[in-house]
Amino acid sequence: MAEASALTVQGRDRAGKGAARAIRREGLVPGVIYGDKKDAVLISMEPRDLFVAMHKPGFATQIFEITVDKTTHRAMAQDVQLDPVRDVPIHVDFRRIGKDTVVTVEVPVHFLNEEGSPGLKRGGVINVVRHTIEVRAKPDDLPEQFEVDLTGLDIGDSVHISAISMPDGVAPTISDRDFTVCTIAAPTVQAVEEETEEGEEGEEGAEGEDAEVEAEGGEDDKKEESAK
Repeated sequence: MAEASALTVQGRDRAGKGAARAIRREGLVPGVIYGDKKDAVLISMEPRDLFVAMHKPGFATQIFEITVDKTTHRAMAQDVQLDPVRDVPIHVDFRRIGKDTVVTVEVPVHFLNEEGSPGLKRGGVINVVRHTIEVRAKPDDLPEQFEVDLTGLDIGDSVHISAISMPDGVAPTISDRDFTVCTIAAPTVQAVEEETEEGEEGEEGAEGEDAEVEAEGGEDDKKEESAK
């Protein structure tokens, strides 16, 4: 289950685009904490701290403890806006969570024991249909990731959502079908090689036919010369 992680931020007084631009000029990322029927709290933080948190596993399901002016807020990252050119964070929204808060998030899927899959040993490949699974749950019930065990899977086998163990209180948002998470597909290289071989045989056959036509043409020319 997700464990709370401390995040260092600073409070700020002014709101608005002008104030946000001023924060960025100082080399910080502006942000806000809102939700749980409480007043929004304006914050700013070091971009490196946010960048590191974003690239840790389970960022979407991570619960943060954010202290502002001696008040600690339990929150989750709701949205991170990135600069379209530099791809660095320029604003962050945190959603405050309470005991009854229910969130909808994308939980990443990790695939285990590839060496135990007969299909992969024979050259098959994993066709990942869903890299993440969207679920609804209370933040404290969310897993950091879902695990798919590939042991025993052969070419043509597939894994559906029903095969994935869900913690109590966690449910996929798609509930009307047993959707596919991944399949073990046949190797594509073999098919390409077969097509290449067929193409070469076709070319050789065409060359043989051309040679026969030329030979027949040569015999006809000889007959015409004899007749003369």
